[in-house]
Parts: sequence; C-alpha cells; structure tokens
Amino acid sequence: MKIGTIEFGPHPLFLAPMEDVTDIGFRLLCKRFGAAMVYTEFVSAEALVRSIKATVNKLTISDDERPVGIQLYGRDADAMVEAARIVEQSRPDVIDLNFGCPVKKVASKGAGAGMLRNIPLMLDITRRVVQAVKTPVTVKTRLGWDSDNLVITTLAEQLQDCGIQALTIHGRTRAQMYTGQADWTLIGEVKRNPRIHIPIIGNGDISTPEDARAAFDTYGVDAVMIGRATFGRAWVFKEIHDFLAGLPTDASLTIDKKIDILEEQLRINIERIDEYRGILHTRRHLAASPIFKGIPDFKSTRITMLRAERADELLSILESCRERLH
Repeated sequence: MKIGTIEFGPHPLFLAPMEDVTDIGFRLLCKRFGAAMVYTEFVSAEALVRSIKATVNKLTISDDERPVGIQLYGRDADAMVEAARIVEQSRPDVIDLNFGCPVKKVASKGAGAGMLRNIPLMLDITRRVVQAVKTPVTVKTRLGWDSDNLVITTLAEQLQDCGIQALTIHGRTRAQMYTGQADWTLIGEVKRNPRIHIPIIGNGDISTPEDARAAFDTYGVDAVMIGRATFGRAWVFKEIHDFLAGLPTDASLTIDKKIDILEEQLRINIERIDEYRGILHTRRHLAASPIFKGIPDFKSTRITMLRAERADELLSILESCRERLH
C-alpha cells in the first residue's frame, strides 16, 4: 500500500483522528506501539484562516510521529483551500479532509458528515484543495447521510476522480452516529470495484486483533483505522500487529507496564501542551482504559479521575489503582 511516496508494510494500522483525543502525546505513544499512520485532532478551516490560537496549536507535529496527517473540516470552499495551504506549511505527510464527523454542531452546519447532503460541494472542495497543494490529499467519510442514502459506492469513484490519494470509510451513516454496528459490506464493495485504484482504509468497530484480521481478510481493505478502542490503550496497535504477524502475546505488557505507559502519557502531554490541557486530554484516556475493569466499584474512582486537576492527583490515583490490581 502506498499514499504519495509513503510505503506501508503489510496490514497497516492507522490511528483515527479524534477531537480532544489524538493530541501529540497520544500520537507519539501510538506510533511507538506500531501505528503505521497517525492523525491530528480535526482542524477547523474557518478558525485556522482567522488564526485562532487553539486551532493553530493543533498544527504542531513532530518528526518522531511521521507519517502523520493533519485533518481539516469546513463547509466553505475558499476557506478550505486557504486552510490547506496554511496546513501545508507545517509539512504533514497527508492532508485529510473530514467529511465524516457526525457531531451535531459540525454536521448541522454542513461540515463534516453534513457534506453528505451536498455532494457537489464536497467534490468541489476536494478538487480545489487537491489542486491547491502538493501534499497528498485524502478523505474520510461515511456510507451516506442515512440508510436511504447509501452513496459511498458512487461517491468513492467521484472522490477518486477529484485526485485524492486514499479514502477512509467509516462503516456507518451519519444518522447512526456511533450507535449500532458498523457495516463493512459496502466498504468491501468499494474495495472490490475494479475502477477504484486508490487505497481504501476501513474504519468502525475494530477493537480486537480478530476484528482487524476479519477486516483485512473478509473485506480486502488496504489498511484498518482504529478509533475508540485506542482510548487509554495505545498498546492496542502492538497487540493487533503481533496477532496479524503470527507472533505470541507480548508477556512484557503487564498491568504494571500499562500503568507506566498511562503515566508517561500524562507526563508527555503536560510537557508538550501544558498542565491544565495536558491533564484534560489524559484523564479521559485513564477513565476509559480497559485495564481498570478488574477493580471492584471502579465507578467512583473513574469520577475522581475525570475531576482531577493536578498531575500529582492523577498519579496518586493511578498508583492506588496499581495496588488494587495486585
């Protein structure tokens, strides 16, 4: 599989772009554990054009996390083109266009998955962005707006004709949001289309090594993108990669080691962002991490995690969890 000049090995696993989740600290850890490509949180084109500081800060990337994509969303073609040119100055390996975010405040304004209700505009934006930059442009979208408008098989060809170099498909409609089960059958249909020559990346409900194996073997996708299953679990990439390669489970990934990784994630985020936002970003990972499921009555501890405002508080909670898991 290849995007631009980037060559990927067999069965590449990508970290999905997620707002308030895929900050630089988390991306670096996921890269360490085998993510073949990572993506930033999504970037508002309109806010970037207006030089809003918090948005500009999202463009900070590190050579240690390459290949890395910066994801843009917006509904105005001129703003998207200008924003893409600004993004290109940060030298990402890929500029990804978000036509899949289902969140109401985004989609209801016609951006993200809202573009699925205005395909001509989506295609115009895509075509113009591709023409405006030299960086490879990719797209992430969904099956359609709802079950009565499953447009992805036709849309994939149209987006390819606009010049994109890869397409990520989330196996849900916008109407589904994140509910129900992802439907990979249409993703497979797109991949089997003889007219499609760009890489197809599948996304949706990949949480175990067996899920990833089925995605590659059953639907033939070129890569698998993992989203919510990475929360508090950067090592999931290694677990899946080892399974796909026929390697034994890594015995070094003990509970103690995993807690060490979560503590490191906190330290990286504080160092790379700042204490307040570093804690804000990290504590949701801690509260969602599956390693704490073995703790009786964890709910109250989880609430304490989500309310912690200082690094020493979070570290103390983690050490308490370590003791309770032994």
